[in-house]
Amino acid sequence: MDPESPGAEDWRRQFTEEARSVRPDLATLCLLIGAVADPGLGRPGLDAAQMELDRLAGLLPHGVTGARPWALALAELLGGGCGFRGGPAEYQRLESSLLPQVLRRRRGLPILLSVVWMEVARRAGAPVYGVALPGHFVVGLGSPEERVLADPFDGGRPLTGADAELLVAGATGAPLDPSTITPADPLAVVLRVLNNIRAWAAARPERSDVALWALDLSLLLPTHPARLRYDRAELLVRRGDYLAGAAEFEDYADILEPVEPGTAETVRSRARAARAMLN
Repeated sequence: MDPESPGAEDWRRQFTEEARSVRPDLATLCLLIGAVADPGLGRPGLDAAQMELDRLAGLLPHGVTGARPWALALAELLGGGCGFRGGPAEYQRLESSLLPQVLRRRRGLPILLSVVWMEVARRAGAPVYGVALPGHFVVGLGSPEERVLADPFDGGRPLTGADAELLVAGATGAPLDPSTITPADPLAVVLRVLNNIRAWAAARPERSDVALWALDLSLLLPTHPARLRYDRAELLVRRGDYLAGAAEFEDYADILEPVEPGTAETVRSRARAARAMLN
């Protein structure tokens, strides 16, 4: 969509307000990402997606207690009955990173399928949280003493410690650090979703518009890597917006100046080079 359209601006405003609220709502933020990506979705589409999460939560059995029973109930409903799962082809689809589309298609990337699980489980009262394993996002249920990990990408398959080790080793080639099996912060989840969208767009230079709005949303989060300013400057220059790219380079240089003056000067030279492209 056109990142400068009135609709996009309204969604960005709502995204900013939600991200900076006392308790940011993960589903709302992911749905707003979907609204920015799809101009035809609109408020009715967002409301329908929220109602679908509510509906799915209502299908879970009552009176479930304990981490393993919750994991089994969720896998039976979402993975088995509803068919939420992933596959290799999902990494080639932008829709796999957009919550409204994942709810409709019942297919997505590991992190988006985990968002579905978390939001359905949370509505039903389950002790659920996301676990950002390197290279593969999963969900956790229960306290550290009884914790059960499940992989929504594989239909909700419960994971043993050895399974988690294999997932991480397959994705990164490194051993699993036990410290990574902790609840993921909602805003960190949102940033990871946006990073996935940027990675999809990076492989498709003709979709630099997608990379730009994903970067813009990332920069609206209350905490984000300062390097994103540099990435945005480079993207603007590649898109031919040399003045805006130069201004972004200079803003990033101002951030670097107190701690890395030499690097700041290098970045300023990029700004000068961007302006020279107008000659």
